[in-house]
Amino acid sequence: WSMRTANISLQEIFNEIPIEKREETRLSFAISNRLAALMQERGLNKKQFAEALGKRPNEITRWLSGEHNFTISTLAMLSTFFGKSIINVWLCHEINRCYEE
Repeated sequence: WSMRTANISLQEIFNEIPIEKREETRLSFAISNRLAALMQERGLNKKQFAEALGKRPNEITRWLSGEHNFTISTLAMLSTFFGKSIINVWLCHEINRCYEE
């Protein structure tokens, strides 16, 4: 009896993940990294941040995990709290008149 080895590379496994899922994951981690940076700027730990927002610390832990699916409402609330954008979106009012907020 001998062990068989898989002849599949990590890149091949990565390529099996749909591009939309890869982008979703990239954005989720970018948002959680932004929140962590803003918390650090303010000198807030998870408990202090949770108390300031009226949330439970375990919810903040989920937010910072990179796996939370943020709603527009939550992102707006966080932007307001920090007084800074959490994400940047291109706003287009007319064709060829777009700007980054």
